[in-house]
Amino acid sequence: MRRQRWFELHDQKWFPGFLRDLVTEALERVWNANRTYAPIVPLLREALRRSRTNRVVDLCSGGGGPWPGLYAEVAAGQVLKVCFTDLYPNSGAARGSAFNVYPDPVDARRIPRSLRGFRTIFSSFHHFEPESARALLVDAFTRREGIAVFEAAQRSAETLLSVNGVPLLVLRNGMAARPISPRRLLWTYLLPVIPAVLWIDGLLSCLRSYSVDDLRELTEGLSAADYEWRVGEQAGNPVPITYLIGTPLH
Repeated sequence: MRRQRWFELHDQKWFPGFLRDLVTEALERVWNANRTYAPIVPLLREALRRSRTNRVVDLCSGGGGPWPGLYAEVAAGQVLKVCFTDLYPNSGAARGSAFNVYPDPVDARRIPRSLRGFRTIFSSFHHFEPESARALLVDAFTRREGIAVFEAAQRSAETLLSVNGVPLLVLRNGMAARPISPRRLLWTYLLPVIPAVLWIDGLLSCLRSYSVDDLRELTEGLSAADYEWRVGEQAGNPVPITYLIGTPLH
């Protein structure tokens, strides 16, 4: 495995919780405004159909990730319930008839038994070192729950270059976000900590990311007649999306 062990600023325990929420919310606005994950909608819709479930457990959700922007296309008129979970739960995460926030910390490697459903994890899988990433996949496989890992970060020159535009997108989208938060304005414009953290962590995310070959290596030995893994890249705009999808076969 060629993936390197790096770290990101907003992952650290010393990083203030309110800033972590602002950072993840800003990143999610960029994803949704640019429809970064729109290309994986057919893959996710098909995986849910094959898993025969209308319940989703989203891992490492932050403020809701790309789900609010993808929901209508993925659900395609069907009833779909999404539960947001995180090791640091964000009480301000998207809510509504389709979304709810699990109030307690959730370790993605060991999902509480009460949380049943197809698991999704967007742009967070690279936060896990190989041993933990493997444990996350083993838990889904052992309990025969579907799982879909989607990552926009890649160790490629194209993706690394695109990260340089993230601070500008944060500044642009921050002005359009409602409601206007004095705290967000302070840490985005007067003291541009949020754009700086997203730029640094974006570059580190790419260096930490798992390649398609890395993902195949992580699933070695996790094989059964009633479970299937798919690994690949989906063409995207502006960067491709790496995916790993596990589905129970009924």
